[in-house]
Amino acid sequence: MKFGKLIGAIDEGTSSARFMIFKAGKDEIVCYHQMSVPQIYPQEGWVEQDPMLVLSIVSTCIDEALKKLVELGGQVEDIVAVGLTNQRESTVVWDKNTGKPLHNAIIWLDMRTSSTVDHLMESIPNKSYNKNYLKPLCGLPLSPYFSGLKLRWLKDNVPHVTKAMKDGTCLFGTVDSWLIWNLTGGLHITDVTNASRTMLMNIETLQWDPHLLKFFDLPRSILPEIRSSAEVYGDITLPSLKGIPLAACLGDQQAALVGQQCLHRGQAKATFGTGCFLLYNTGNSIVSSAHGLLTTVGYQLGKTANPVYALEGSVAIAGAAFNWLKDNLGVIGNLSEVEELASSVKNCGDVYFVPAFSGLYAPYWNQEARGVICGISEETTSEHIVRATLEAVCFQVRDILDAMNKDCGIPLANLKVDGGMTANNLLLQTQADLVGINVIRPKVAETTSLGVALAAYKAISDADIDAPVSDADKNRIYKPLIGENERDVRYSKWKMAVERSFGWDSCHADVRNLSSSF
Repeated sequence: MKFGKLIGAIDEGTSSARFMIFKAGKDEIVCYHQMSVPQIYPQEGWVEQDPMLVLSIVSTCIDEALKKLVELGGQVEDIVAVGLTNQRESTVVWDKNTGKPLHNAIIWLDMRTSSTVDHLMESIPNKSYNKNYLKPLCGLPLSPYFSGLKLRWLKDNVPHVTKAMKDGTCLFGTVDSWLIWNLTGGLHITDVTNASRTMLMNIETLQWDPHLLKFFDLPRSILPEIRSSAEVYGDITLPSLKGIPLAACLGDQQAALVGQQCLHRGQAKATFGTGCFLLYNTGNSIVSSAHGLLTTVGYQLGKTANPVYALEGSVAIAGAAFNWLKDNLGVIGNLSEVEELASSVKNCGDVYFVPAFSGLYAPYWNQEARGVICGISEETTSEHIVRATLEAVCFQVRDILDAMNKDCGIPLANLKVDGGMTANNLLLQTQADLVGINVIRPKVAETTSLGVALAAYKAISDADIDAPVSDADKNRIYKPLIGENERDVRYSKWKMAVERSFGWDSCHADVRNLSSSF
């Protein structure tokens, strides 16, 4: 079978990795292979992954997808370019001589750097700036979320990493840099979207900022070169793809922005995965949020192209909450049961769940918040808990959309959604109900892979990707089915539950101190 030109997409996420093969410039998937990526939990609040295992899993996904391509009658030679998209903020350090990791990757939702945030806050000259002290430079608040904090923690707490930095043998990168370095035989680069999540890049110049590096006390020598999101970086040296150009790199949420065709100012998308991430395209303008959102680079599709910016709201716990129900509570046996169990009750039974396992991200940025379940009565069942968990994802999305509306002044007409969780129809209907706008699911749910495939095709062909790639009638539209009054009442109860989640971690410390005084 002849497929014509093909584009490969490496998609390395938090919980899984895949290699997808698309018809060039289209949303048609020829074949793919996907594998789960295990996480390591050294202690409470810490989340790591083995970088060598991540690399091995990506290599296996590539090999297996290529086997499927050949079985379908295609040829590896049909692949004209490969793009890479990745989990963001996750931090890897390795030895530039041996290529071996100096530590496990610290994953984006890891909370060990809370003490690092507190330490750095003490160095801020004007305390009134608080966590937004660096925001004018990098667009981000001081938070354990970002790579710069993770890198500083490694420098402060892992002696052999500190030594490698002093000796000039340490290299740092987010997951994209680690994979590119290994796939190309030593090319040490990142793209503007991933760099914009480190707190080390100047949001205007798109270069590593000396003031930020000084604040974090980190050496410039360990950082990768910043490149655009769509250009030929070099040829892949991996045997299975040897000689094929690596031509695009995008952080996963920015890749979804491209894949959802949110390429014009005022368009937004939400990706539902381990966390949930909303990006609102602000065009070539840098919009500073006054309501708890992040300013980030959306994409830069070419060396000479103007960067496109976005406002972002990040939800730490979305799909991860259902994993918690399964693994920790045993409430569900399999994630595929979620929709059926949540649908078995008419509503949440007035139960509200705030899954702040590691604090709350946008728009609250409260690292001392912890999970709470409110409104439990003797009639509450496990099904109510499952439904409350599903609604918690939707309420967190509404929090962010409300903030976006306040910052930009133009309410969205619809919300495009993607990610593995969007197979859940009840989730998307509930989302439409609770935000009061249409929710649109595209034909291709995994738009992160599609986005970076489109960017890679543009890099080698300068093709116009600013056009819908899916037929409109193949999209599914979910329209609100409840009234404004019910929507607001339910949201007000959610806000009450959120307030009750605040301060639990600091309260726990106060209780320990009180107990020790007796």
